[in-house]
Amino acid sequence: MEQETEIKKQFYTRDFTKKCLLLCNFDLFSSPAANWRDTIYCNCAPYPPNPEELPSVCREIMIEYSKQVMGIGRSLLQLLSESLGLSKNHLIEMECAESLALICHYSPACPEPDLTFGTTRHSDNDFLTVLLQDNLGGLQVRHQDQWVDVPPVPGALIVNIGDLLQLVTNDKFKSAEHRVLASKAGPRISVASFFGRDSGPGLIVYAPIKELLSEDNPPKYKATTATEYTEFFRAKGLDGTSALLHFKLQD
Repeated sequence: MEQETEIKKQFYTRDFTKKCLLLCNFDLFSSPAANWRDTIYCNCAPYPPNPEELPSVCREIMIEYSKQVMGIGRSLLQLLSESLGLSKNHLIEMECAESLALICHYSPACPEPDLTFGTTRHSDNDFLTVLLQDNLGGLQVRHQDQWVDVPPVPGALIVNIGDLLQLVTNDKFKSAEHRVLASKAGPRISVASFFGRDSGPGLIVYAPIKELLSEDNPPKYKATTATEYTEFFRAKGLDGTSALLHFKLQD
């Protein structure tokens, strides 16, 4: 983000079909207010970009980090499958780890942090998010109707359950509502690895897993695809409400 303007202009676009793009607020024209951040977005799987499609300043580390975090994501999904009483590879066989997007947020020092957010209240539009944050903090999660700080721990990663995992588990797992405060200190840098967004084939239909349903626990959500869910999420923007409400079946 601190490169010369001419270099950054090569990647600036709102065309999400590109492998790598730089933008400010994906929902700039739909959300009630803008967030205090710039973003590098990269589709890393299942069709990884050619090295020349990535910024040269972070090309090697993005390629290596995406390989390593893919292994972490698959291991986490295996553990989550077993915790649901399913076979170890159930969620992987559903292709929940088939696609990976790296989203790198850069929030410069904000002169009036009380007037904005680094990222507005939301939950992630994926199955699972693995987050690497720097030492500045600012991340908060919603817990028991209160905002709780998530202080940085050196060498640690943060894992968030996403909306699509809540949908397919029929609320067995709940997506994590979170936000990021703006700060006079900065820049704050974070790297979020999103598993199961819209960077894959997009034709797989996801619905509550049949093995988790019963007469007492009927499906709570209608079927959708990762692409359909993401398109609705982007059109809605970060307005403080959950996109899951749109896919919830009426009682």
